[in-house]
Amino acid sequence: MNIHACIFDLDGVIVDTAKYHYRSWRKLANSLGFDFSEADNEQLKGVSRMQSLEIILGIGNKTLDEAEKQALAAQKNDWFLEYIHTMTPDEILPGVIPFLENLKTQNIRIALGSASKNAVPTLKKVKLLDAFEVIIDGTKTTRSKPDPQVFLLAAKGLGIAPQHCIVFEDAAKGIEAALSANMYAVGLGNADELAQAHTVIPSFEHINLETVKRLLSSATKILNH
Repeated sequence: MNIHACIFDLDGVIVDTAKYHYRSWRKLANSLGFDFSEADNEQLKGVSRMQSLEIILGIGNKTLDEAEKQALAAQKNDWFLEYIHTMTPDEILPGVIPFLENLKTQNIRIALGSASKNAVPTLKKVKLLDAFEVIIDGTKTTRSKPDPQVFLLAAKGLGIAPQHCIVFEDAAKGIEAALSANMYAVGLGNADELAQAHTVIPSFEHINLETVKRLLSSATKILNH
């Protein structure tokens, strides 16, 4: 298996910022007079800010004009940044740092591919900004997952062909994007929710690149690379 690069989503893969997104969106929904549950929040995984807002407005049966939507999106982001400001390296998910170090010992290129527009400030707060050679986030893309744009741009930035990249994702839309990009797709989390991935791992704990390659090699849906 000829792997030259690994591309990581951010929320739920590198750090657990998903809880802060949820708290911010729920606060916004409450301000509009309705509630927003954790089950509802599952619909937002891998989705851009404005698309997330549209989903939430649909849940609350709210119709707003474009200016009102932009104001609400900005308010949500302000609340989210307040949470981000409190983050520390302790919020890096288990096993991530050893896994990144393992990749570097094998000269594997490393990139971030996230829908978040706050990827850089988040990585700065947890002191991981320098871990990624290329960062493609919501400030550099025009299309959201499941469109493969974010991962294709990351691969292009690294100078690596898509078929030599592994994507790590916790969202079904992200897995779909990785597959559309003709990359290996490794899910993090629930195997049932990420069934389209080539393989799924519960976390990066006790995992290295050789483990991932072995899992991919034994996958029944392996790409013909």
